Amino acid sequence: MTRKKVKLAYIANASARKATYKKRKRGLMKKISELSTLCAIEACAIIFSPYESEPEVWPSPTGVQRVLSRFKKMPKIEQSKNMVNHEKFLRQKIAKANDQLKKMRKDNRKKEVMRLMFQSLTAEKELHDLNVLDLNDLVWLIDQSLEDIATRIDSLKKRSMQLQPRSQPQSLCQASENQSETVAWMMELVSPGSNGLFGDDMFLPSGDQTYNYSNAMFFQCLFP
Repeated sequence: MTRKKVKLAYIANASARKATYKKRKRGLMKKISELSTLCAIEACAIIFSPYESEPEVWPSPTGVQRVLSRFKKMPKIEQSKNMVNHEKFLRQKIAKANDQLKKMRKDNRKKEVMRLMFQSLTAEKELHDLNVLDLNDLVWLIDQSLEDIATRIDSLKKRSMQLQPRSQPQSLCQASENQSETVAWMMELVSPGSNGLFGDDMFLPSGDQTYNYSNAMFFQCLFP
């Protein structure tokens, strides 16, 4: 059974807060001791709390002094290399959350445009019902898909030519197998449940830009 994720917030109940402090303090001291022993590094801990009159130190006052002295002898830039204050920590968390939000929006937009593409190809949705942004993204997506398909076909042809001897022409059986492989790959590529056309680095044009597209194959696919 997995542990329940603890909500990182101030514990209002005094008795619960004190019990949590004691439990977490023991765990922290244990982890520092394990880290020092397993990795053979110098470490120390100083904990001030309202529940004790004197600060608790690990491993000992002498050990703490030795570590702090070594730390103070380091250049200032090295001392603050991995340090963050509360404001900087929150800014880093906000930046990370914004990056995750952008990625989720991009993924959602990709799926939405893919749905529009297949609805247009199956005549479930008319093109005149789409706005300019949807049309631009749809045409961009289809252009990219056609380029990916053409690139894949060229790659399969080159691989086929490299595998067969130059002195012997390609047999009908080999040509049929290569053609079947290409058709199967294309069918898998355009399947609604497939992600073959799109990698993690795919992005769609932004809505505040205008794009001019002229792809005859796109209109042939929609209006055979």
